[in-house]
Amino acid sequence: DLERKRPLREFPRVIGVVTSPTGAVLHDIQTVLRRRFPLAHLLLAPAQVQGAGSVESVRQALDLLIADGRAHVIIIARGGGSPEDLAAFNDEGLARQVFASPIPVVSAIGHETDFSLLDDVADLRAPTPTAAAELATPDVADFAFDVVSAVERTRRQVLHIIARKQNGLDAL
Repeated sequence: DLERKRPLREFPRVIGVVTSPTGAVLHDIQTVLRRRFPLAHLLLAPAQVQGAGSVESVRQALDLLIADGRAHVIIIARGGGSPEDLAAFNDEGLARQVFASPIPVVSAIGHETDFSLLDDVADLRAPTPTAAAELATPDVADFAFDVVSAVERTRRQVLHIIARKQNGLDAL
């Protein structure tokens, strides 16, 4: 239900990630975070993301992040694969757990054409794990541009006020 989807924080300080600690997914997410928003802290909850025991592993990792409570957003991520490889993310228990999570969850399972039940219940679906990191964070370069623009506007306003006061003083 779209009305139930929660917005993500504009400036998340802690980003929880449920994924394999050894896969390319974690490296990709770290790379994006360093580039876009290095102020964020990544909190990894390692999980087995395919095969026997993967559902339980992902659910336990998610439980750890929720219990920890520091994460402002949680990304559940896995690279592409066959439908069998992605089966863990179609588990009803995991879907209910994500739905009940007090922390917004981004689903980043597979590639753009892959869909899972998790995508439907998460607060946001990302087409790839890399895109999840981009969607969950602002670009610090944009933020820096906004700050520089605000400083310039403030400088012009102060100079305008000084000129007005100087004109008033000259008139006296």
